[in-house]
Amino acid sequence: MHHHRVSQLFQPLTVIPKDATLKKEETTSLSQKLMVNCGILSSRSNGMYAFLPLGQRALTKLTKVIDEEMASVNAQRLSLPLLTPGQLWKITGRWESTGQELLKVKDRHEKDYVLSPTHEEAIVNFIADIYPFSHRQLPLRLYQITSKIRDEMKPRFGLLRCKEFLMKDLYTFDVSEEAAVSTYMEICKAYDRVFQRIGVPFIKVEGDCGNIGGSFSHEYHYPAAIGEDTLLLCQKCGTATNAELLPDSSHTCSGCGEHLTKTMGIEVGHTFCLGTKYSKPLNCCYQNEKGKPSLMQMGCYGLGVSRILAAAVEVLSQGEQIRWPWILAPYKVCIISPKKGSKEAKAVSWVDHLAQVISNIPSLQDDVIIDDRETWTIGK
Repeated sequence: MHHHRVSQLFQPLTVIPKDATLKKEETTSLSQKLMVNCGILSSRSNGMYAFLPLGQRALTKLTKVIDEEMASVNAQRLSLPLLTPGQLWKITGRWESTGQELLKVKDRHEKDYVLSPTHEEAIVNFIADIYPFSHRQLPLRLYQITSKIRDEMKPRFGLLRCKEFLMKDLYTFDVSEEAAVSTYMEICKAYDRVFQRIGVPFIKVEGDCGNIGGSFSHEYHYPAAIGEDTLLLCQKCGTATNAELLPDSSHTCSGCGEHLTKTMGIEVGHTFCLGTKYSKPLNCCYQNEKGKPSLMQMGCYGLGVSRILAAAVEVLSQGEQIRWPWILAPYKVCIISPKKGSKEAKAVSWVDHLAQVISNIPSLQDDVIIDDRETWTIGK
């Protein structure tokens, strides 16, 4: 049986000299420092990171959790092209309204494209092309986990704010507003389960619909001092909201008059009830029971997959020690073999056997790595 071995692991470590001084502009987040120094990520350009084998393993585990919860709500996975015709964004008005964060490119025929930060236009155009789409085929739930691009003015904190990031985006199509709201509640419960399984404490708050639009939205946050969102929470009635939604500077909760407590959060998920914001301009219809075209009612739901990884490390780690949620740890068990020539060296013959035994435990299959660097003492 093949065993994973540290000696064969591609893990370029960054060793920073003890007396090195960081330049001011190099201020980083804890997760960025740990993930780069430990050979989990590599910064390839400002705001762009390569996932190295350990990071890729954690990413695969997170993707598996998401896939399982999406399957539980009958969502099907697909992949859309990264480039979306600019014409579609012009029809919905987002070509202009998104501003400079939208990376636009032209092909050799002078045709406009968007390096997509999100895929509402693309998926709605695709579904619109399928008409006549029967009401019997709804609800429809389609999602993808792909790279997204945003022309960040100031990329910072590693994966927490970067130019290219991995996002899971789900789009739902329903026959009526009531059905769309019911879908919304169901998907939110699936999101709750994703975050419960990861196990890092999270807060769900009312969110701003912003440039995506729609009638209402919710955000999922990991509370952290480095977070860029101010969250207002009421300990008494449980109201939780993004401060953007409350212009009132006193920040008292209208429901119960209690003063709201403030905490900073890293946004890791966002859900939107969209209505017909995209289906109307792009003419995305289904055939109703009378055989007539009716506009689809939509929802869209995003999870910042690469950001969840970094935010979890940010919240759990301490000082120079990286800590993973158990479910996302690249490996769950590391067996350290003794140094060559040491008095423990005779035990080396047991290392592979032990790895085999542990790997046979179903929950630890493919999750064991042997640290076989024989010039190091166990303590080192």
